[in-house]
Amino acid sequence: MRAVFMGTPEIAATVLKSVLASKHEVVAVVTQTDKPKGRGHEMAFPPVKEVALAAGIPVLQPQRATDEAFIEELKSYQPDIILVAAYGKLLPKAVLDMPKFGCINVHASLLPKYRGASPIQWAVLNGDEKSGVTIMHMAETMDTGDIIMTKEVVLAPDETAGSLHDKLADIGGPLLIEAMDALETGRAPRIRQKEEEATHVKMLDKTMGDLDFSKPAVQLERWIRGLNPWPTAYTKLDGKLLKLWKAEVISAEEAGKGTKGFETGAIIAVSKDSFDVLTGDGVLRIRELQLEGKRKMTAEEFLRGFTLEVGTLLGR
Repeated sequence: MRAVFMGTPEIAATVLKSVLASKHEVVAVVTQTDKPKGRGHEMAFPPVKEVALAAGIPVLQPQRATDEAFIEELKSYQPDIILVAAYGKLLPKAVLDMPKFGCINVHASLLPKYRGASPIQWAVLNGDEKSGVTIMHMAETMDTGDIIMTKEVVLAPDETAGSLHDKLADIGGPLLIEAMDALETGRAPRIRQKEEEATHVKMLDKTMGDLDFSKPAVQLERWIRGLNPWPTAYTKLDGKLLKLWKAEVISAEEAGKGTKGFETGAIIAVSKDSFDVLTGDGVLRIRELQLEGKRKMTAEEFLRGFTLEVGTLLGR
């Protein structure tokens, strides 16, 4: 099939590579506009654009997917199918109706659960046992189209948003190709989503990472994993930003220190390779961190050069 691919970030770039290695022909790629990146604010290509240029494929970067000039240019490629993976913009009816086999989306959740942005992170934040990829027909409203096929992934106990992203990216491409082959031969199922089971998730923002130690340790530990690598979970130590990259949940008894007289957010024990923080329910043992102005390091490395006193309150 002649395919136009629409996508922007790393997960979409991984999916695109799989399609390029298949029997199907990618005739054009659509991605979002270049954006400034890093401290120097130099313009950077979206990951999908880098893959497309390396493969010699034309790249379109419209400001809006509704622009008439863009829609006309898209028509000129005569796509049999339009493939979408984390493009980041809703498509108008004129685009949805354009190709013979429709617009097919790769969504990083088991729909109808987690429609919307950031489904990967929310699976970790909410402590889900499994996630997966859904290949679906696109509709005018976000993530509501009929399902073609899904594939599940079991989350590891130490799963981060970053590690789950990579797992779903790896299965997304092959699953999309399987769906394309089924569509081409008329064997693709079309399963209506159960609206009563639908859930929606919002985009992440940096403020979500500010840890509230009155919450249970179990939730805080999931937050640390679910916001890794972005926007990261953080607190303050003596007025400096302290990012927390890895932690584990333990009981007060395991911490070897009583909790009476300590506030939530207080450091109640310090060892050679970790320190323990009292939460609203249980204790959070910090294993990996990054103090403002420093590199990411293990707690053991950090404690070699920083004296941490029992009773110190985080968040200040």
